[in-house]
Amino acid sequence: MLVSGVPHRTIWLHEEAVRIIDQRRLPWTFELLDLRTVAEVAEAIRDMAVRGAGLIGATAGYGMWLAAREAQTQEELQSFAELLVATRPTAVNLSWAVKRQRAAIAKVGFEQRVETARQEAEAIADEDAAACAAIGRHGLKIIEEIAARKPGQVINILTHCNAGWLAFVDHGSATAPIYAAHAAGIPMHVWVDETRPRNQGARLTAWELAQQGVPHTVIADNTGGHLMQHGLVDLVLTGADRVTRSGDVANKIGTYLKALAAWDNGVPFYVALPSSTFDWTLRDGVSGIPIEQRGGEEVTEMEGMTTEGRVENLRIVAPGSEAANYAFDVTPARLITGLVTEQGTCAAEESAICQLHGQALSL
Repeated sequence: MLVSGVPHRTIWLHEEAVRIIDQRRLPWTFELLDLRTVAEVAEAIRDMAVRGAGLIGATAGYGMWLAAREAQTQEELQSFAELLVATRPTAVNLSWAVKRQRAAIAKVGFEQRVETARQEAEAIADEDAAACAAIGRHGLKIIEEIAARKPGQVINILTHCNAGWLAFVDHGSATAPIYAAHAAGIPMHVWVDETRPRNQGARLTAWELAQQGVPHTVIADNTGGHLMQHGLVDLVLTGADRVTRSGDVANKIGTYLKALAAWDNGVPFYVALPSSTFDWTLRDGVSGIPIEQRGGEEVTEMEGMTTEGRVENLRIVAPGSEAANYAFDVTPARLITGLVTEQGTCAAEESAICQLHGQALSL
C-alpha cells in the first residue's frame, strides 16, 4: 500500500536486519526500525511497534530467522521460540508462525537452519500479503451487492481497531475489500472507531485510509450503535486475532458490542481473516481463548500532539484510580453474518468453515 505515494510493505529484510514501520510513532512521524536480535523482535511485538494478527505472525517468522542465526544449540533455539510465543498470548498467528518455522528447521541439518529459516520467513510474509489480496477480492463481492441495492449512493462501512495493511504485510484483512471497492470506483465512506485505549483506529486506520485517499470519519467507540439506529451504516467489517473452528471471534476489545448493535439493527457484520488466524483446536471461544490483559497505564494515560507540535503523554484519569485493561473480547458466532478468508466467504458455523478450509469436522 501507499505511503506518500510510495508502495510499502510493513516488514521486509534489509541487509542483515528485519526492517519494520515503527507503529508507535504513527501518525505523527513515519519511521523505520531495524531489528537485529531475537530480543529486539520480542520487544517490538510486546511493545506494539508491530501489531495485528498477520504482521505479528510475519514478525515472529522473521524473528525465528534471527533465532536460527543466534542459537548455538537446539536448546537455545527452542528457548528463543518460547520467548517469541510468550510476547502476545491472544493472536494465534504468532504461535502458528513459530511452529511453522520450527517444523521447517527440523527438516534440515543444524548447519542449514539459517537459510531455511530465512526462506520460510519470506514465504510466511508473501503468503500473508497474497491471502489479504484474495480477501479483498472476495469481500469486494459483498460490497458490490450492497452497492447494487443503493445505485450511485455512498456505501458506509464501520470498522473497529486496525485490520488494515499496517496489521498485516500488505492490503490488510478488513480493509482489503474497502481498498478493492475504492479502486473499483464504488463510492465509499468509512466510519473509523477510535478504538480505545490504544487508539489504533484513530492513529492507524485513519492514517492509512488517508494515504490511500479513502473518505473516512473518526468516531468515538460508543457512536456506532447510534449510527446503525439511524441507517448510517451499511456494513460492519472487522478483523480478528483468533477464530475458533465454530466461528467465535476474538478481536480488539469492543468488537462484541459492535456485533450486538449490528444484530439489533439488522446490519450485516462480517469478519475478515486469513486462514492462519483459525485455531482449529478450539470450539468455544468465550471460555477457551486466552484474553491478554495489558498494563493499566494504557487506559489512564494517552499520547497526543500538542498545538505546538510536541508529542506528549498525558494522564487522563484521576490519581488514585486503578484501571483494568482487557485487550480483547470474544464475539459469539451467532452474531456474525459471515467470515471472509482467502478461500472465500462462509457462514460462521463449524461445518461451513471446515468444508471451505479442508478441515475434518472432528477435533
